[in-house]
Amino acid sequence: MMTELLWLLPLVPLAGAAATGLLGRRLPKRAVTLVAVGASGAAFVLALAAFMELLSLAPGDRRIEREFFTWIAAGDFTAQASLLLDPLSAVMTLVVTGVGFIIHIYSIGYMRAEDGYYRFFAYMNLFLFSMLLLVLAGNFLLMFVGWEGVGLCSYLLIGYDFHRPAAADAGKKAFVVNRIGDVGFILGVLLVFLTFGDLGFGRVFGKIASDPSRFPPEAGVGVLTSIALLLFVGATGKSAQIPLHVWLPDAMEGPTPVSALIHAATMVTAGVYMVVRCAPLFSRAPVALDVVLVVGLATALMAATIGLAQTDIKRVLAYSTVSQLGFMFMAAGAGAFSAGIFHLMTHAFFKALLFLGAGSVIHALSGEQDLRRMGGLRRRIPVTFWTMLVAALAISGIFPLAGFFSKDEILWAAWAGGHPTVWILGLLTAGLTALYMFRLIYLAFFGEPRHAEGVHPHESPRSMTGPLVALAILSAAGGFIGLPAWLGANRFARFLEPSLSLVHRGAVPHFSHALEFAFAALSVAVALAGIFAAHRIYLARPGGAGRIAARWGAIHRLLRDRYRVDEFYDRAVVRPLLGLSERTLWQRVDVGVIDRAVNGAGASILSLGGILRGMQNGLIRSYAAWILAGMAAVLLYLSLLRS
Repeated sequence: MMTELLWLLPLVPLAGAAATGLLGRRLPKRAVTLVAVGASGAAFVLALAAFMELLSLAPGDRRIEREFFTWIAAGDFTAQASLLLDPLSAVMTLVVTGVGFIIHIYSIGYMRAEDGYYRFFAYMNLFLFSMLLLVLAGNFLLMFVGWEGVGLCSYLLIGYDFHRPAAADAGKKAFVVNRIGDVGFILGVLLVFLTFGDLGFGRVFGKIASDPSRFPPEAGVGVLTSIALLLFVGATGKSAQIPLHVWLPDAMEGPTPVSALIHAATMVTAGVYMVVRCAPLFSRAPVALDVVLVVGLATALMAATIGLAQTDIKRVLAYSTVSQLGFMFMAAGAGAFSAGIFHLMTHAFFKALLFLGAGSVIHALSGEQDLRRMGGLRRRIPVTFWTMLVAALAISGIFPLAGFFSKDEILWAAWAGGHPTVWILGLLTAGLTALYMFRLIYLAFFGEPRHAEGVHPHESPRSMTGPLVALAILSAAGGFIGLPAWLGANRFARFLEPSLSLVHRGAVPHFSHALEFAFAALSVAVALAGIFAAHRIYLARPGGAGRIAARWGAIHRLLRDRYRVDEFYDRAVVRPLLGLSERTLWQRVDVGVIDRAVNGAGASILSLGGILRGMQNGLIRSYAAWILAGMAAVLLYLSLLRS
């Protein structure tokens, strides 16, 4: 049975990473491709087999935990190397391996001219291993290993072109910002252990659910709320939420397949997954859920407005990712955990497609990424255009594409959960999403060509366009597995139910299907309004965007400069720390105290050596004098002892 061999699922990409990393320099590119892409494909096949085996079980039996060996044993504490396969982790493994496999195939054509070809694929395989370990971990401690692993891999891949200062700085920025979030995650895990004496998910959540007198839903900030808030700090780092969102837009400095993997299937989804995995805990901490809801909403709206003014095609998509992650946290904050995972899955399809499509555009224009130097590409690269159009419609929430179903479920959950303000602002954010996405489509593919002379746009090879078509199909049809109540039973939510069985649920208000349908129709109307506005501004009226930017110059500059959050951090955090390090830690502590102490000890030894060297001068009279002086000192000492 596949579940007995669950350890193979993360081990296969790890073996691929080891083989390509250690031997890849001496292997031809064809062999590297076979090993690395084959490992990711094999991982997808294993994930699919595990999913099918889980699906064959009764819903109540869809939780399989395998303990392979004792990892840590210290006193009364033990930690097992255990993997957990349930509906939640099964969905995540399919997303990680399926989308990851498609991105690996795309990378064959995109990275074929790179000297570090083997190194790139070694990092990509290692990324898959780390993410699979994170989502399959059966306890907090093993999850933390995968959690740190994806952080390491993001640093390696974002800084893949380390000879470019921008890429090296972006990799360091991602690593440092995530370490800040990880402090909260570690403290949360320690508080879990202090409270429950255990770190296994099943045992911890079972204790919470089975002892309502000790762990009731908290009205204020109790121990469960404290744990939830600390864990959410870690999630804000990994999933780029306010105030730790600043690393993700810079992550585009890595190769485009890296951006697709980070933004769609791995790194940034880790925080959302962790919150949903800990749903039995969060659901009993209303204050923490409110924080998750507000942070998610603020991040979604802020990033959407920034996306309106960016000119780099990948940076627009980066802020789109930050915004869509905010939607996922909005769902979790509203208690709609399955809706958050549903949007995570559909977003993986169309966001991977958007980034890979952007990579195809960049490839067609010989490296150009500025939307202002594109235009007129729809006839030159038709496969890229049509697939990206599908993705843009999907992320905008146009029926019946995948993004419509998942986004609409989140908005409805906000309204039904008694958060009308969240619903209104979420609807506004959805309209802005359609506006900035079709701004990208119109600037890149319509109008007159604006690319530099000597550039001849051309369609990408089949190794790149094939994955685009596959992802376009998923973006178009992937939402039908989670139909809303007004269209039938939500099979996706029903499948996830065993993973959320210990979640505390309050009273659920009942609304008519007609009202839900009306809200869905309204969300589509808002998205269409955003598309129409983009058409009017960027296509129908040439120069309209420039006039708007001139009229609202201060606001436009603020959005273009991303609210100057990076500049604020530079002034408030980075420069003071550098000043403290240079003027205090270096000049005063290191040089003034440590160096002076070390150098003083050395000078003292030299002085003492000079005195002793003067005694060894070769003169008999000098030696006799020192002997007499020594005898006098001994006699004086003895006389003092007797007295």
